[in-house]
Parts: sequence; C-alpha cells; structure tokens
Amino acid sequence: MHKLTKNTRIILSAILFISLVSLACGVSAPRVTTSQSTPPAVVVQAVPSVNTSQLELVTNEDEVLVDLYNRINPSVVNITVYFNQDGELTSYGQGSGFVYDDQGHIITNAHVVHGSDAVEVTFSDGLIREATVIGEDLNSDLAVLQVELPAGSTAIPLGSMDKLAVGQTVVAIGNPFGLEGTLTRGIISALGRTIPALTVFSIPQAIQTDAAINPGNSGGPLLNLNGEVIGVNAQIETSGTSASNQGVGFAIPVSVIQRVIPALIETGKYDWPWLGVSGYTVNPPLVKAMNLPVEQGAYVSSLTDGGPAIAAGLHATSETITQDGRKVEVGGDVITAIDGEIVKTFDDILVYLTLKTSPGQEVTLTILRDGQYQDRTLKLGTRPSN
Repeated sequence: MHKLTKNTRIILSAILFISLVSLACGVSAPRVTTSQSTPPAVVVQAVPSVNTSQLELVTNEDEVLVDLYNRINPSVVNITVYFNQDGELTSYGQGSGFVYDDQGHIITNAHVVHGSDAVEVTFSDGLIREATVIGEDLNSDLAVLQVELPAGSTAIPLGSMDKLAVGQTVVAIGNPFGLEGTLTRGIISALGRTIPALTVFSIPQAIQTDAAINPGNSGGPLLNLNGEVIGVNAQIETSGTSASNQGVGFAIPVSVIQRVIPALIETGKYDWPWLGVSGYTVNPPLVKAMNLPVEQGAYVSSLTDGGPAIAAGLHATSETITQDGRKVEVGGDVITAIDGEIVKTFDDILVYLTLKTSPGQEVTLTILRDGQYQDRTLKLGTRPSN
C-alpha cells in the first residue's frame, strides 16, 4: 500500500497535452531559449593543486560513462504516441524505450502507449519507424512494442537484482521533455519501494534513484555501470506544484521485467497471482489491542468475495476499537509466514507472490489467530482485471 503525504504525491504519466500528471513520459513543448546579454567579466583565480590520484579517478569514471553512452544510446528510442481525433491522427505525447532483443521488441511503460491509435519510434540517428503495441500490463506498467530494427540497434542486456546495493552508481538514458538521447547520472537511493500501478494493485521492489528523470523519460532504461538494465524509469515524486524531477524517482525493477516481458511477447498479457487479501503491516497499537505475541507480520484487514483467501477460511477485521486514543481494527488474522518464509511486512507477501508464484499454484500461509499459530493452504487465483 502506498501512502501519500499532504504535500507530496506520486505522479503517473498521462499522455494528453492537457494533463500535468505526467511522470516520466511527457508531451511536446516548445524549446526554451535564453535572451542574450553582455558576458560578465572573467575573474582569474589561482587554481589549487590537484591530487593526481583523485584526477585519475574522475577521468576513469568519465571514460566509463562515455563508453557506456556510446554503446547503449543507439538502442534507446524516443516514442511518439498518436490518438485519432476527429478522423485525424494527432501527436499527444512521448516517452522512451529500449531494445529488448534482436526480434525488434522494444520495452516501455504501459502508461506511455496505453490507448494509442498509432506509435512511432525514433532511433538515435533520427530514423523514424512505425511500431506496433504487441502487449501491455497495467499491473506492472510495462508494455512491449515491435519494430524493424536498423543496423546498430542491439539488445541491451538485463542485470540482476541480487547485485544491487544502495549507494551504487546508476545511469538513466531517455528523452526528457523531448530532448533525445539524454544521459543523467545518480545513485540507488533505496531498494524495495512499493509504488502504485495503473490499477488498484501495487508494484513491489521498485528502485528509488536520484538520477534526474523527467517527463519524457518514462519507459527508458535505468542502467548499472556495466550497461545492464536494472529498471524501467516510471515515476517521480513531486511537491504537487511541479511535474519535474526533485531528486526522487522510481524505476520498475528488473525482477518484474524478467517475469512480465516474456509473457507479453508470447501472449500479449501477463497473469498475476492473486490472494484476495487487503491489509497492512502490524503496528504497536494493533499489538496492544489484540494482545499479539509478535511485533511484526501482515494484518488481514479485508478479504475479497470469491477470492482464494476467503475460500481458505482466513478472517478479516470484525470490529474497530479505540486503543490509546487511536482507532484500531481487530479480529483479523496476522500472516507471519508464506511457504515457510517469514513475513515481517505486508509488502513481503506482495514480493513473494510476484517473484515466486503463479496463478493456480498452492501456497501455505502461517497465520496467528486468537494467540495460536495455524497453517492454511490455498490455491492462488488470477488477479481480476477490474
């Protein structure tokens, strides 16, 4: 579950010109030019001595970034989206994407191309080709296009979540505000974020970065210094007064890409496993109110009618009481493990289901009810589309 504060919000991209809620995909806008003025006087100052070892380090990093850009940029594309308006195709927005394989499959965000009537892809050398949307998944905000690849546009390899760490240098390449082939550099600011999807569900394991991503970057790659894709740039956090970067961006993780994209290529859709549970992470008022013997776990607040959890006999909130001046839901089960893996937060369940299960698979939930542990085995369903 994603909680927004009063002064900040996550903005997703809508590809309409009239919308200001674009995240990393954006709309066409005029270039800004600066007025000319008299150059300021040049002040010459003494240059302090430079540590040669530091200079060599900077030079080496520069070489890495220059080499990475030269290798990867030909495989990053600018995506222009058209809608049919009164019988005419009109450009309504743009985003980014990148080459996934030698069959001409391009990965981008679903919110970049969803509902479009035509899509064009512009390569780094200016070549423009028509593309076809062959699959999209609103639950992960991922989509796949297909286009005839020109020479020099090769697949960008995927990286691994296991090798990521907070503080690691990362690079984004895309088309912010329509400025093709822009590279920005930053670090992984946090791992394991949960961000909103284009549905009522959430996307787990998102990567938070301070690499500048802006409207137009949506669908472009977030890369490690080896030039491997570790995420698809998708969202930014804003103050609500500006749609531009403020140092907090989010990318859909490579772990989700690896599960969703092959299915989109093969069938045009991806079926997500479904438990039919809503809830939140155990907190101190809940521990007090229910006299729980644990301080961590996932509280079951509500169950979806017809869902796997309700069929397996799980219990949801039965009443709301006041505990230390706060309203607290009580009576629901607390999930403490899934298939033997410890559950500390509600997001742990989402991550496990996303990365390790499929619809129709049986899982065993360890729950705490009335102070006693018990196991409940159920068969996962398929996420409903609405």
